Amino acid sequence: MADTWARAAADAIHLTPTQAVLYLSGGASQVPSQFCSLRTAEELALLAYNRALKLSRPGYPVLGVGFTGSLATTHPKLGEHRMHMSTRSSNRHWVSTITLSKGLRTREQEEILSGHLLLKAIAKACKVPGTFVSDLTQSDLVEECETLFTEDEELEQLIKGDVCFKVYPFLSETFTSDAERKIILSGSFNPLHDGHIKLLEAATSMCSDGYPCFELSAVNADKPPLSVSQIKDRVEQFEKVGKSVIISNQPYFYKKAELFPGSAFVIGADTAVRLIDPKYYDGDYKKMLEILIQIKNRGCTFLVSGRDIDGVFKVLEDIDIPQELRDTFIPIPADKFRMDISSTQIREQLGI
Repeated sequence: MADTWARAAADAIHLTPTQAVLYLSGGASQVPSQFCSLRTAEELALLAYNRALKLSRPGYPVLGVGFTGSLATTHPKLGEHRMHMSTRSSNRHWVSTITLSKGLRTREQEEILSGHLLLKAIAKACKVPGTFVSDLTQSDLVEECETLFTEDEELEQLIKGDVCFKVYPFLSETFTSDAERKIILSGSFNPLHDGHIKLLEAATSMCSDGYPCFELSAVNADKPPLSVSQIKDRVEQFEKVGKSVIISNQPYFYKKAELFPGSAFVIGADTAVRLIDPKYYDGDYKKMLEILIQIKNRGCTFLVSGRDIDGVFKVLEDIDIPQELRDTFIPIPADKFRMDISSTQIREQLGI
């Protein structure tokens, strides 16, 4: 009966859009007792959640699962037979500690039970309906707790660094479900304007397999982090125009490349000039090269549009890109996109 339910639950989980990462530790005597704790399970779930975010397709719900257990052994055991489980999604954190009656089950039976209970937790987190069969008895002790996060709390966790990014999938267009590569236009978007939208559209037209999204870092390299209210105000701009936006906590491209491997970053020629300028790398040309090669090795590229630099409109071909990086920088032709006004000028016109 339990095996039939488990197979059905697993099939139902696979049919949901949720993309999950599981970090499991323990289940037998080889795991030190200090590792078998609720805190360990919670930390594993959070690590798994952040890993799932990095691996997931844009806009899909993600789940992190943590499990640690100290179960029956082949010889008499002094400690308790227990397991700790935790699941983490964008707005929900659930934990459970289950202490099993000693001597009631064999090691194999405890491991099968722990697997079923973990499957039940995953199914619940994936919102799979149904009646879940459990082989727990009245002598087993179950303690669980669920915490729901508000949007403000989610963003506070992001600013703090507990969560690496949050996706707002407002995209109005339909893209194929296998579009795993992200086409990312990063900026402060204060305000979001038509130039941003048209630039990302031009970049997307060059990448048939990509999913376009904007990216706003809540953390700035030279300024205090954005407040929760500031982030929400800027996110509202994207909702109004039906464009997806990612809120991250990484202001540097080499860190963005760690979060979004394989992505195409859309930048202006002025940003490309700064990226290859050694003065932003402590004056060290070799350091600049090493960092940008790291970005390249993560499968990332830069799609570069023309920009006004010191009163002159320049394109990628006007920039002396190091030989080792030339295949990483790809031009966006001026006939696809050209905008001579900057965000600063737009803010001045709007009196912001």
